[in-house]
Amino acid sequence: MSRIAYTRPSITDLEVEYATDAARNGWGAKCYDYIHRFEAGFREYLGVDYAIATSSCTGAMHMGLAALGVSSGDEVILADTNWIATAAPIVHLGATPVFVDVDPVSWCIDPDKVVAAITPKTKAIVATHIYGNLCDMAALQDIAERHGLTLIEDAAEALGSQYRGQRAGSMGRFGTFSFHGTKTMTTGEGGMFVTSDPGLYETVLTLSNHGRSRQQTRQFWPDMVGFKYKISNLQAAIGCAQVERAEELTSRKREILAAYKHRLLPSNSIAMNPEPDHVVNGAWMPTVVFDKKTGVTRDKAIAAFQLADIDARVFFSPLSELDFFENRFATPVAEDIAERALNLPSYHDMTDDDIDRVCAVIRGLLDG
Repeated sequence: MSRIAYTRPSITDLEVEYATDAARNGWGAKCYDYIHRFEAGFREYLGVDYAIATSSCTGAMHMGLAALGVSSGDEVILADTNWIATAAPIVHLGATPVFVDVDPVSWCIDPDKVVAAITPKTKAIVATHIYGNLCDMAALQDIAERHGLTLIEDAAEALGSQYRGQRAGSMGRFGTFSFHGTKTMTTGEGGMFVTSDPGLYETVLTLSNHGRSRQQTRQFWPDMVGFKYKISNLQAAIGCAQVERAEELTSRKREILAAYKHRLLPSNSIAMNPEPDHVVNGAWMPTVVFDKKTGVTRDKAIAAFQLADIDARVFFSPLSELDFFENRFATPVAEDIAERALNLPSYHDMTDDDIDRVCAVIRGLLDG
């Protein structure tokens, strides 16, 4: 039996065709053609007014926060269950990330904890959608409006997820996406900044090109100190093919999550990615949380998967556990889930036999 990877991209002849064309012809006057096409396709898919393709989701978040004026003395509230990429731009801008606990069912930021963390220094709230699960956007939007704060969506892991008919990433002041090689849609490395705010769009567009405004007539004349977070035409060519296949890619992810749930959820000893009635879960990363009574820990589960020649990925540890962060709030739920949760393999061309092998390891742990 071959090793089962936890993730790998779905690349077809279409991606190869577009990338080959970009390599052969996408230079000179055509060097932005696939970038603009990718942005237009993603904008249409998401239902937003503006999209800017970037070199990473981190870069998209960095520019969005900078465009909002986040700076020294400001605080930005985010979930403690997170990846460093969401917090790093806050620190780079001189602001302070404030980590709060997560909801035990969705594993996303707990709105009640957000309210308790708001101070006069709070500038924004980042709603990070974890593993395809969605934050309680209605509650967070209400909180942001009542307190005069900006709500941002980190939708790096939520392509294909929907909240009351709206796509993840389209509901905040701005949203960010990742197209890393592990994601449902990929360009190898890459990201997307999305918004329906015209002013914010223009600022981020300028920041993304070394601070050069598109209205500037002088060549090589920046209007502000910006960044170099642009995607390449070659990467965008792959992205064009992937966005054309977005429904296919996300549907397959949902099929894999459903297959896991069908095999595993008859057991009351585990929980998996939730999908409330008002939510469509994009199912980027099927995840299992072992009930405390089972005694199955993250480390025990990882060891069992390694013996079975199957890749599995650990659940995000709380960012507040990192030595270089200080946090004023306890986050017991985030700490607890990380100790007994595991991400399962979910690449697009998994077979039923592959899924059965994965489930056999989990059953073995539960029977253990």
